[in-house]
Amino acid sequence: MLISKHAAIRIAKIIISRISLEAFSPRHSIRMNYTKASRSQKDKCQASLGSYNEYMEKIPIIRLNSGNEMPAFGFGTWQLAEGNEALDAVTEAIRLGYRLIDTARIYGNERSVGEAIKKSAVPREEIFVTTKLWPNDFGYDNALRAFDESLERLGLEYIDLYLIHWPRDDKERRRESWRALGEIYKQRRAKSIGVSNYSIEHLEEVLGSDEPPVVNQIEFNPYIYDKQAPLLDFCRRQKIVVEAYSPLARGRRLDNQIISQIAQKIGKTNAQVLLRWAIQHGTVPIPKSAHSSRIKENLAIFDFELSSGDMKAINSLGRGKSSLPFVVSLLK
Repeated sequence: MLISKHAAIRIAKIIISRISLEAFSPRHSIRMNYTKASRSQKDKCQASLGSYNEYMEKIPIIRLNSGNEMPAFGFGTWQLAEGNEALDAVTEAIRLGYRLIDTARIYGNERSVGEAIKKSAVPREEIFVTTKLWPNDFGYDNALRAFDESLERLGLEYIDLYLIHWPRDDKERRRESWRALGEIYKQRRAKSIGVSNYSIEHLEEVLGSDEPPVVNQIEFNPYIYDKQAPLLDFCRRQKIVVEAYSPLARGRRLDNQIISQIAQKIGKTNAQVLLRWAIQHGTVPIPKSAHSSRIKENLAIFDFELSSGDMKAINSLGRGKSSLPFVVSLLK
């Protein structure tokens, strides 16, 4: 007999609390031991919430240079409208196993993201929340105020990762903003701080500060690989994690012939091939979708690896045009 969703959630909490996690490879993969959860508990959870393995997907964990841990795969929320669209999508992502949720003040959906986090059955400390400072709020005092406002909209007591969203041209105000993020970090209201869309030149400005960035979130997909590879290498040398937004190139070239051939060969979708490619480059992809089936599909990338030949073939696609000008025009 099926049990109620409320009862299933309570059972899931019990199971989650009894799971032991053991890192077992250099890729920071996670092995989950479910033996302490009874078969009946798992069956009841499956009946109401779907496959148990889907509910607790094996997402790798990485350690940031701040000492904090972050899931190596996440859920982006850009263009998910405030209200039911963002609320439902984030709720479904958390249910399926996503534990990194990325938002921003400029996205306009922080309230819905926060609501989804609070209503989920997953403890707050198990969900890694990122939001960002938009350049209109640059400056020391402005940045502190903007952070407080994001925190209020999210309805949370702290942020796991706070990023400067875009460097813009004003070097002095950019530096003052980074100083404000350092203060927020010292107060532990943000557990880690970082940047987004920073070039090597921009990164060099903050690497000598008391609190260097832990993350640089950039556009990263095969079609601009040739442009972003030097930045990826620089970040790796500086122990800065690269988060990859638009890892699916906004869906514009999902039907690429090389990607399609590889996907058909290994029995995966084109999107899964692109996401796995980003993972094997050591980045943290944060794809976005409002559709449950695609949210689930995007997560199913940890049961296969691309060969070195496949990686080289995909790397060779890096002659495309960045979508950044389009993105900037929409965010203004």
